Amino acid sequence: MIAGWLFRLKRQVEKLWVTAVLYALLAVATVGLTRVIGPWVPQGLGSGLDAAVLESVLTILASSMLTVTTFSLGIMLTAFSTAAASITPRAIELLMRDRTTQQVLSVFLGAFIFGLVALIAVKAGLYGDRGRLVLFAVTVGVVVLVVMAMLRWIAHLTRFGRRGDTNDRIESAAARALQQRIRAPYLGGHRLAAPPPGDAVAVLPQATGYVQYVDMGALQAAAEAAGARVWLDVLPGSFVHPGAPVCRISAPADVAAFRSAFGIGAARTFEQDPRFGLCVLAEVAERALSPAVNDPGSAIEILSRVVRLLADWSEPADPELLFPSVWVPPLRIEDMFEDVFDPIARDGAGVFSVQARVQKSLLALVRIDPARFGRAAVEQSGRALRRAKAEMLPEDHERLAGIAAEIAALAEPRAAPGI
Repeated sequence: MIAGWLFRLKRQVEKLWVTAVLYALLAVATVGLTRVIGPWVPQGLGSGLDAAVLESVLTILASSMLTVTTFSLGIMLTAFSTAAASITPRAIELLMRDRTTQQVLSVFLGAFIFGLVALIAVKAGLYGDRGRLVLFAVTVGVVVLVVMAMLRWIAHLTRFGRRGDTNDRIESAAARALQQRIRAPYLGGHRLAAPPPGDAVAVLPQATGYVQYVDMGALQAAAEAAGARVWLDVLPGSFVHPGAPVCRISAPADVAAFRSAFGIGAARTFEQDPRFGLCVLAEVAERALSPAVNDPGSAIEILSRVVRLLADWSEPADPELLFPSVWVPPLRIEDMFEDVFDPIARDGAGVFSVQARVQKSLLALVRIDPARFGRAAVEQSGRALRRAKAEMLPEDHERLAGIAAEIAALAEPRAAPGI
């Protein structure tokens, strides 16, 4: 599991300004390096290069890159606003972390800074004939890099922020979190199969918000130092407040070390929270089913993505135990099904195509693994069927009931409660 400091560092590195600053520093360093390389150029090679020509090229580069950077930032913000309004605001985080957008904008900004700094250096007389030749060659390379970035940006804009692209990003983020949880179903600790002892000491958080990560290494270290065992009450994605414990420990100890292992923020994140990805997919479907949008096809597409995500769900026969002093509750299948199927069935109660796809999606999962998905599928199938009864024609409801009956027949009573 990721350490707390590494999680925070990763979140910072993924921000646009970090990449932009690195490219800007590289641009300034390049200007300085050309002056160092200049004296190594054979005498007389740069005598034919007029300083006015170099100044003109740098002026054009700096002015055009400022315009392009400003325009590209406007396009990026428009894509964010469109995704927030028509898809879901929770997808903005994924669009902001898009590496192609960050790199292209950073190239434009770096080229602008390179042109500006180089122009100042030339006008200040810091370059001789040979230095100007090296700077001119580097400028040509920068122009080629800018052209390649523009072509890449144009191709990227044909999909960036569109519904399909955004849905792909959400599904990928959910898949990464789910696969990570499958590999470590208890975050590297023991499975919490029974309530902790009644005399366990509760550790209360000092902040209100969502658990963004659990630093299992820090919990293990604190438990070893105190000679205690730790039982988690929450998982990443849980909403916490000072009135409810985040964990319990077997012996009195300094709770600050245990409390600091839980990263709490204002919003949920995708990294350690598989349920959040499913919730966001459900939000996309709910928005599509709203009267203002009325797009059942998008909701059906989301259900297909959900089946694809959950179809790969498996439990390791012997999960690796990395933190023997920590007990972690499992991720319940019932909760995940409720996160995604219940809201879609509710908002699409009167749409037969959506209700049929809900039932068929549940049927597909039961056919894949009746023991694991059966109980949760039967519960959600019944809820969806009851929601649709008052909204549909009797013959349509009867067709749905036939699929629900098949789900119930295939489901096994020993369905697993979680992973």
